[in-house]
Amino acid sequence: MEKKLYVGNLSYNTTEDDLKQLFSQYGDVESVKLITDRETGRPKGFGFVAMGSEEASQKAIAELNGTSFMERTITVAEAQPEKPRESRGFGGNRGGFGGDRGDRGGFDRGRGGRGPGRGGR
Repeated sequence: MEKKLYVGNLSYNTTEDDLKQLFSQYGDVESVKLITDRETGRPKGFGFVAMGSEEASQKAIAELNGTSFMERTITVAEAQPEKPRESRGFGGNRGGFGGDRGDRGGFDRGRGGRGPGRGGR
């Protein structure tokens, strides 16, 4: 059964092949995933390695956590299950356009409640 590991504090120059080569010393590597910024595509400095067995995972954690890799001291630990993300749509209590301010977002300020071109005071 594969076991997923978190690998942090990676050099931004690290490739998935670099990690596969490093972790394969401790057992079968099922997959490697470096996390990148969605907008820029640049690495975020961490990733995940899925090892082929519990034994290989524990050995990799024991041997690699706190060691230097590509001039950085890396963190290797058992990955935690991903938590569900909060919805980021419009509305809700996260603001959005005008939010829940009660003053219509400031669109009618200074006009006495009348729209433009309806006479003035």
